[in-house]
Amino acid sequence: MSWHPQYRSSKFRHVYGKAASKEKCYDCVPITRNVHDNHFCAVNPHFIAVVTECAGGGAFLVIPIHQTGKLDPHYPKICGHKGNVLDIKWNPFNDFVIASCSEDATVKIWDIPKHLLTRNITSPKKELLGHVRRVGLIEWHPTANNILFSSGYDYKIMIWKLDTAKAVISNPVKILDAHNDVVLSMSFNTDGSLLATACRDRKIRLIDPRAGTVLQVASYKSHRVNKVLFLGNMKKLFSTGTSRWNNRQIALWDQNDLSVPLLEEDLDGSSGLLFPFYDSDTCMLYVVGKGDGNIRYYEISPEKPYLNYLMEYRSHLPQKGIGMMPKRGLEVSACEIFRFYKLIPSKSLIEPISMIVPRRSESYQEDIYPLTTAAQPALTAQEWLNGVNKGPLLVSLRPGSGAVNSLPQFLESEPLINTTDLSQHQGRGGRMPLKDMQKPSEIEDSRKQLKVEEKFPKNEQTCLSNGFDVFECPPPKTESELLQMFYRQQEEIRRLREVVNQRDIHIKQLELELRNLCMDTGSY
Repeated sequence: MSWHPQYRSSKFRHVYGKAASKEKCYDCVPITRNVHDNHFCAVNPHFIAVVTECAGGGAFLVIPIHQTGKLDPHYPKICGHKGNVLDIKWNPFNDFVIASCSEDATVKIWDIPKHLLTRNITSPKKELLGHVRRVGLIEWHPTANNILFSSGYDYKIMIWKLDTAKAVISNPVKILDAHNDVVLSMSFNTDGSLLATACRDRKIRLIDPRAGTVLQVASYKSHRVNKVLFLGNMKKLFSTGTSRWNNRQIALWDQNDLSVPLLEEDLDGSSGLLFPFYDSDTCMLYVVGKGDGNIRYYEISPEKPYLNYLMEYRSHLPQKGIGMMPKRGLEVSACEIFRFYKLIPSKSLIEPISMIVPRRSESYQEDIYPLTTAAQPALTAQEWLNGVNKGPLLVSLRPGSGAVNSLPQFLESEPLINTTDLSQHQGRGGRMPLKDMQKPSEIEDSRKQLKVEEKFPKNEQTCLSNGFDVFECPPPKTESELLQMFYRQQEEIRRLREVVNQRDIHIKQLELELRNLCMDTGSY
C-alpha cells in the first residue's frame, strides 16, 4: 500500500459500512452458480433483480425492494432465455424495464408489471438478434433514451435503438468491430460520447461509439486489465486487474494519455476479480472483491496523489456478485451515501450494505448530497445518433425537489432564468395561475426590476438565503461547489420572483381600492 498522509481534510474520511439486519435481508434466494465475471444483480428504487438457478434455460428474479425476509420457493421468474443469463441491467430512465443477455446469443427487453408478480414471465417486450455467439455484457446509454450496447463472444459491440414498434430487432444501428478478443468491461463517460473497454487481450481502448473509431489504446504490459471505469468528469480512467506476479492490482489513467498509468498499486494476492464502482457526486471510489467479503473505498482528487485511501469494510461472508442502488433510492435522513446489495450464494442470501457518513443531525445534509443524476433522459435516441452530446439531467435529493437542466446549460445566464420560470410553473401544475398572468411590458419591467435587485440589493435580507451570501461568496473551485451554488441561487431567484409577484398583486389591490374610493366620493 502506498503512503497516505495521516491528516487530510475530508467530510468522507469517517464513512463506514453497515450491514442490514437479518429481517431486512433477502433470504432463500437461489443465486446462480455461474462462474461468469459479472455482477448478477441489478437494483433500482422499486426492484432488485438477481440471476438465479434454473433448469432448462436461464432465468432471473425480480423482487420488490421492500419485500425482505424469506422468499417463496415458488416465486415467479423471468424465464424466456434458452441459455444461462449472463447480465441484467435496469433501464436508467424507466424503473419497470430491464434488459438481459444470455448464452443463447440474444438480448431481451422485459416490461415488469407494477403489481406483484403472480406467474412466470416468458414473453419479452423486445428481442434483439444480431450476435452469433453468447452475449456477456449489456450497458444502457447514460443520457440518451432507448439506446442499448451489447457485447458478445463474437468480439463485436452492437448499438441498438429500441424506440421502434418491432418486437424483434435484427439490425443494430452500429457495430463496433475494434476488438480481437472478448470484451470484459464497458464504461461510458458522463455524457456518453466516449466508451472505454477492457478486453481479454489485456488492452484498454477508448472508442468513439458513433464513429466506430478507436481513439487510444493502452497496452501496459505490467498491468493485465479486467475491468475499466470512467471517473465522471475527472478526465481519468480507473482499471482493476492483475500484475506480473498475479497480485490483484488497481491503476489510474489519464484519459488523454493511456501510454503509462498515473498510479499503479498492488492490493493483495487473492485470485478473485475486483469490481470498481464510482460515485461522481462524492468523488468516492469503491473496489469490491469477488470471492472475499471486503469493500475498499477511496476518495479521488484531481491532483496528486489522486487516490486517497479511506477505509475498508470487512466481512467473513464472501460475495459472488454485487448490486448498487442509484442515488435517488438512498435514505438521506440516515446520511446514506451509497448502498450495495451483496450476493452470498453459500447462504442463499442478499445482504444490503449501507455506506454512511456519521452525522448527529437527522436533517437533510446538503454538503454530502449535491445534485445527482435524474431518472429522465437528456436526449432522444435519434438526437444522440445525430451527434448531439448533453450531460445528464440533475436532481436534488432534498425531499420534494424536482429535476433541473444538465450542466452545459448552467453556465449561461439567460437560459438559467428561463429554466427557473419553467420549473416554477411546472411545480404549480404546468399552468400559470390567472392572478400571475401579466402583460409582456409588465413582465419586462419585472425582469428589469429583478436584475436591479440582484445587482444592488436594498438590504442584507435580500442577499441571504439560508445563511448563504449569494453576492459575496468566493467563486466555486469544483463542479460540485458550482452545482450547489447554482441550486441555492435558483432558490433565491424563485423567492425574489415570488416577492415581485406579491408586490404586483398588492399594487393592483391598492389601485382597485383607490378606484372604489374615488367612485364612492363621486357619488356623494
